Amino acid sequence: MALLLPIPSSTCSSSYRPAAASRVCRVWGVLKIHSSLGLSDSVSTRSKPRKKRREAAVEAESDAISILNERIRREQRKESPPTPMEAAEADKYLELVKQQQQRGLQKLKGDLSYKVDPYTLRSGDYVVHKKVGIGRFVGIKFDNAIEYVFIEYADGMAKLPVKQASRLLYRYNLPNENKKPHTLSKLNDTSVWERRKTKGKIAIQKMVVDLMELYLHRLKQRRPPYPLTPAMAHFVSQFPYEPTPDQKQAFIDVDKDLTGRETPMDRLICGDVGFGKTEVALRAIFCVVSAGKQAMVLAPTIVLAKQHFEVISQRFSIYPNINVGLLSRFQTKSEKDEHLDMIKNGHLDIIVGTHSLLGSRVVYNNLGLLVVDEEQRFGVKQKEKIASFKTSVDVLTLSATPIPRTLYLALTGFRDASLISTPPPERVPIRTHLSAYSKEKVLSAIKYELDRGGQVFYVLPRIKGLEEVMDFLEQSFPDVEIAIAHGKQYSKQLEETMEKFSQGEIKILTCTNIVESGLDIQNANTIIIQDVQQFGLAQLYQLRGRVGRADKEAHAHLFYPEKSLLTDQALERLAALEECCQLGQGFQLAERDMGIRGFGTIFGEQQTGDVGNVGIDLFFEMLFESLSKVDEHRVVSVPYWSVEIDMNINPHLPSEYINNLENPMEIIHEAERAAEKDIWSLMQYTENLRRQYGKEPHSMEILLKKLYVRRMAADIGITKIYASGKMVFMKTVMNKQVFKLITDSVVSDVHRNSLVFEGDQIKAELLLELPREQLLNWIFQCLAELHASLPSLIKY
Repeated sequence: MALLLPIPSSTCSSSYRPAAASRVCRVWGVLKIHSSLGLSDSVSTRSKPRKKRREAAVEAESDAISILNERIRREQRKESPPTPMEAAEADKYLELVKQQQQRGLQKLKGDLSYKVDPYTLRSGDYVVHKKVGIGRFVGIKFDNAIEYVFIEYADGMAKLPVKQASRLLYRYNLPNENKKPHTLSKLNDTSVWERRKTKGKIAIQKMVVDLMELYLHRLKQRRPPYPLTPAMAHFVSQFPYEPTPDQKQAFIDVDKDLTGRETPMDRLICGDVGFGKTEVALRAIFCVVSAGKQAMVLAPTIVLAKQHFEVISQRFSIYPNINVGLLSRFQTKSEKDEHLDMIKNGHLDIIVGTHSLLGSRVVYNNLGLLVVDEEQRFGVKQKEKIASFKTSVDVLTLSATPIPRTLYLALTGFRDASLISTPPPERVPIRTHLSAYSKEKVLSAIKYELDRGGQVFYVLPRIKGLEEVMDFLEQSFPDVEIAIAHGKQYSKQLEETMEKFSQGEIKILTCTNIVESGLDIQNANTIIIQDVQQFGLAQLYQLRGRVGRADKEAHAHLFYPEKSLLTDQALERLAALEECCQLGQGFQLAERDMGIRGFGTIFGEQQTGDVGNVGIDLFFEMLFESLSKVDEHRVVSVPYWSVEIDMNINPHLPSEYINNLENPMEIIHEAERAAEKDIWSLMQYTENLRRQYGKEPHSMEILLKKLYVRRMAADIGITKIYASGKMVFMKTVMNKQVFKLITDSVVSDVHRNSLVFEGDQIKAELLLELPREQLLNWIFQCLAELHASLPSLIKY
């Protein structure tokens, strides 16, 4: 039991004067988590000075019910509540999830390893031992003919045989590429490490539940399969090339998703630049549009959106009934308004554009398909909006180097993926040259390309240096047309520049990574990337893919300042890019990038702190373990009216409060109806009641707490609550694994340490027997803590 600390006697109600009751108040003061439990409401406030009354008002605002309501509101903002399901239906969907997820885990076996090879470690690297925690690698030495790994911890040095180390050690990495932990763990006290691991485990479980809820929600959605029409065969015949084997399989996969299933598609097409991803999207668009629905094509930049618009317009030009539109910032207000009106009325069948398509002004008439090109280029808010579409429409994501989160979902089976890794027959691999920057090398590379009649991309990480590079190039090549392109230019100016470059009038384009995605210029076969260390691996891969679109050998020159200025991870990224110079290696490169960054920023920002507790590699081993035990963490709620509260508390409302209420009996019945519906409805009811009539008297607060207790108990599967002496008993339908996860999530040591799971009951032993009202308060606080863990549990 937790150590009791003295607390101010003013916490206790003036109603309890005897010494024994005073001790009860002190015990309760330790057991409670929050500052106010409404115990002082029975004391009249009329005689209090104005300052005291203000203090009482502030205290009322932060009472236990208000604090619980605020937590419920926060969670509601993050997620929509799951739709209730019958047990048999829930079992069916969970089985589907497990099958899909097992397929994903199967793909992972042997492909990705999160444990570290001790021989690849360098002195000073941080490592994680699963049982001990975070240490600093010192080296590998022989001791009595046995090879040991030596690791430094906060309170001493440990040695581990190399064979064991390869099974127990993980590299310590963080999403932001900072490898340094706050502190090293202690060999002689692993309690801190265990707590950190528990926090990581809870964050993982929450993440798994979020993924499952999204996937389950999508499984429950229904739309009629799209019809197979003869018109599709005619559309396919317009494709002028012979599809590669991988491309054919991608066509089959998408066709099955659209015409053979009733659940919306969520498929990732991962294919290298120029390998035919667009054709897969075009066929999906035709299938959907032929059935009378709209298709949206979302691109990260206006340059790429315009290119998609031109390709789609050309391909669909023989179908006069299918209208294609481009929504962009280049348009005037009247043009935009006209397009928005056409989208709303269903007069535009295919809408191409940037993130403006996700705005509230764009109202779709009958959206059936969303095609997302290069999802990694969009911001967090846009990605969330894209995710919201996935539960209601078919979604096709195109990417050469998927964002790690997308890649992870594809690998672990929560979404489908088709890989196009076979190059078209005429494609030649791009030659990659990685070297320290020198003007001579830059001029030589540009001269070589110009001499063979080609064009050059010259890419910098920031707008700031573009003018300087432009001046240098104009002095070196006075007779060559050179231009600048970046995202901050006026729309028309940028459009004209890109048009002239694609027509071959501009020979050298000095630009930022605005040209990163999709730009297809056959005659541009040399790209120079300066300050390469400031780009991510996915960006570099995409930039390199801007060249080599024709049958000419293309060159990518990557220049860094001095190697001594680069971080180890920047050097590793560059080495990976050089290794992956074969065609079709975007997917392997993304896997390599995951390895370099310890699996990367696969999760949202909110998990970063929890990952920092254990490092990404151990975090992911724990994640895959959690995925494989997904059905063990399922909480089964019980009907509200089946919950028995055996406490014999029947508060009487004061007559002045009753007189103040418009319809007292109806208000009480309304409270019961809200509690029966769900916790959110009860929270809204309580807040409306307080807004209308002010803070309720103590007896009404007790009545509300009884309703909250019954509601929370029903949500977490508790069927009966009763007390006997110092013992509190809660009969439950939950299993031991769920109880362990719930109690691991509990913030209060007092509640966590007092709860024990035995058979079909949760038991708590208090320090002494509490009066009924204080016992209700204790149960309310305890259930509020247990209920807070619900986001980490599968609620079907």
